[in-house]
Amino acid sequence: MQKGLDVQQTPDPRVADLVRTGKLRVALFLPQYSKDAVTDEIRGHLLGTVFEQIAYALAARLGVEVQLVGYPNPPTVMQCIKAGACDLGFLGINPSRAAEIGFTPPLVLYPFTYLVPAGSSIRSVSDADRRGIRVAVAANHESTLALDRILKHAEQVGAETPDAAFELLDTGHADAFAAALPMLLAYSMKLPGSRVLEEHYGANLLAIAVSKDQSGWLAYVSEFVEEAKASGLVQRAIERAGQAGIRVAPPANSAAQT
Repeated sequence: MQKGLDVQQTPDPRVADLVRTGKLRVALFLPQYSKDAVTDEIRGHLLGTVFEQIAYALAARLGVEVQLVGYPNPPTVMQCIKAGACDLGFLGINPSRAAEIGFTPPLVLYPFTYLVPAGSSIRSVSDADRRGIRVAVAANHESTLALDRILKHAEQVGAETPDAAFELLDTGHADAFAAALPMLLAYSMKLPGSRVLEEHYGANLLAIAVSKDQSGWLAYVSEFVEEAKASGLVQRAIERAGQAGIRVAPPANSAAQT
């Protein structure tokens, strides 16, 4: 998992304070993680399995242990980072978030689209934006924020978590579920006959987020991210997780980041 990346021997001055703590506190939000019913242990889930691998690779380079911490949604991860209760998280990049926390170059990108039940007449993004259509969404997720900017006629039906949004679709209280492609592919397995639309209404660039007052951490982790992409570590993490629907983000200096 750390192939192509050197394990740190002498702490880099930029992260010496982090190394002294002996642990890397990594925030994941639902559905990036699952919790063991017996031990309460947090583990990466769905896209979070990729992030968990990246976190362990970074921790190995620093010579510290990983502590995964679970939160319900992106805003609570942001609060955790800003308060110093966790060291980093994995979040979609957008201007409002970037005003409050620091972002590395993007790690991965994935598109936003819709999951529809068996027999649905919705076959395109435009079909989903009609009067009378109810679209289930997870509050405060980047896929929902992107939908806010384009949806004109359909009604959004909000839920606190992706599981709750899927439940709205599964029980007939919504006609479509809008979210990230990797998530929808996983949920489609739970709804026989359902379809994930091929057309996309947007895409997300995900990066590692740290506190704005930790400029040294940000510089160090940003270098790690670019090395992890160039070395193939991120691609191997995606393949190892069996995570369909996402790909490695282009290099930071590439004009192809769309």
